[in-house]
Amino acid sequence: MFEKEIEEYERIRKEYQQKVAEKMGRHEWMEYNEILFSAHSCAIEGNSFTVDDTRILREQGMGMVPVGRSLLECTEMADHFRAFDYMVNHLDSPFDETLLKEINRLATEHTLSYRAPGAVAGEYTKEDMAAGDTVFGDHDELTARVPNLMEATEKAIADGQHPLVVAAKWHGYYEYLHPFRDGNGRTGRLLSNFILLRANHPLLIIRMEDRSAYIAALKQIRAEGTDEHLVSFFFKAAVTRMKGELSQKHKNSLPVVFF
Repeated sequence: MFEKEIEEYERIRKEYQQKVAEKMGRHEWMEYNEILFSAHSCAIEGNSFTVDDTRILREQGMGMVPVGRSLLECTEMADHFRAFDYMVNHLDSPFDETLLKEINRLATEHTLSYRAPGAVAGEYTKEDMAAGDTVFGDHDELTARVPNLMEATEKAIADGQHPLVVAAKWHGYYEYLHPFRDGNGRTGRLLSNFILLRANHPLLIIRMEDRSAYIAALKQIRAEGTDEHLVSFFFKAAVTRMKGELSQKHKNSLPVVFF
């Protein structure tokens, strides 16, 4: 299953690594990804920061709040930066509950008290959850499944399953469990990219423009009992992103005629 998607992905990934990622250098490429990924991942959850706003905040810190953005949004974005930096600097960590809880703690540390008074960042919810038009199951039963999910995913990685397939399957089941009081989406997208980065693959950036398709693919896991739609969405998003940046690279390399 997914042989054609994997073949296309790997062909484009090879070109992307050579012409985009390696040409930038590790530091520049990661900084570019951090800004782009943070802007879109937080936007999916309702943050109004643009990519330019995110770049300004990353470069100038909380002393420079972009015009028209709230302090809460700035704080959420700053927390996301911290979670992203931790992820990148701990790629040798086991894919386990300790990592999961730390990423969630960092991603929600300074905003959780506003959104869910009494909840503790990085700790599983003590209440049943709902998001949008979805009501999740009993929180005790769902959070009890998290250790098995992390262990099964680590085994799938060790068994050599394709990283993007593993990342998608983990993401879909994790969001089904929805174990934290807040930040499940941001945490899920961060840890999916942990899987990819540890395998030396490009980050998957789910753009705000694709939010509806992304949410629909997640919902189909519940409706149809299959994660095929989400895996296909991950491949499409990854290939579209790499093709787009390769196209930009080509266009911006063409000579410019001034006169």
